[in-house]
Amino acid sequence: MFRWGVLSTAKIAREHLLPAMAEADNGVLAAIASRDLAKARALAERFGAPHAFGSYEELLASGEVDGVYIPLPTSQHVEWTAKAIEAGKHVLVEKPLALDAGDIAPLIALRDKHKVLVCEAFMVTYHPQWLKVRDLIASGAIGRLRHVQGAFSYHNVDPNNMRNKLDLGGGALPDIGVYPTVTTRFATGREPLRVQATVERDKTFGTDVYSSVRADFGDFELSFYLSTQMAARQVMVFHGDKGFIELAAPFNAGLYDYHRVELHNQNHSEAQVFRFAGAQQYRLEVETFARVAQGGSDNVFTLEQSVLNQKVIDAIFRAGDKDGWEAV
Repeated sequence: MFRWGVLSTAKIAREHLLPAMAEADNGVLAAIASRDLAKARALAERFGAPHAFGSYEELLASGEVDGVYIPLPTSQHVEWTAKAIEAGKHVLVEKPLALDAGDIAPLIALRDKHKVLVCEAFMVTYHPQWLKVRDLIASGAIGRLRHVQGAFSYHNVDPNNMRNKLDLGGGALPDIGVYPTVTTRFATGREPLRVQATVERDKTFGTDVYSSVRADFGDFELSFYLSTQMAARQVMVFHGDKGFIELAAPFNAGLYDYHRVELHNQNHSEAQVFRFAGAQQYRLEVETFARVAQGGSDNVFTLEQSVLNQKVIDAIFRAGDKDGWEAV
């Protein structure tokens, strides 16, 4: 059994990853660390972890942990990923891994030196609905892909929330802009060449709170908008000359809507609906990671893929400061 350690008691860990680890068939939650030992002990007791530590360094030094999950604030991801690698631990780090693509190359070098598995936690790439979308596009179900359209938004104006703190890596593009980009790249196997964007920032927080993006993939386009200060919505549509594919809840299936992929034909006279009831993308993510860390050959989201996705986000930020196209 793969022995997991978790650095911090963050909400995403409490609500999604710790339950996934508890349910996984090939791993166990071995330890939780927090700078507040009482919090670590309380969460360890809640999820049945035998060890609790009052510092992240203690957990990384523990021989009872094979790999760690890092849900710290974004600005700390690169630092603690490097420390975990140097401690000989496999690392699953919450997205976004970095705030600049250039910060990922040193982690690749460390990963190769210490021979550990390091992955950015894009749980969507393990969900069967996205595997289905990828297969439908590859099989020609919608003919020639011409346009991908997406949206992801929620409303959060809490000044104490890390998503609204610039120094912690907050903002809409780092938090949710990564999803339309990564899923389009995943489903099509293609990379964007250039982008145009409008990026608006909150005058108080300084974080980006709205973006409208156009990405040129050569023979198709991706357009999407996202916001941290709009009504909650998410959708992705892949539109071809023979039909289109629509996902009702592309990123948080089960929360925004159901696990459902709809395939419509050219004249909208026929539709196929693919449902994935019971699919748990976080559990699939941690199980796949554990298998590969222990020598399995499943597909995971590699650091090389992280570089490519972060390059898109970096280009969108640059495009938001100019009038015209920006090369990825």
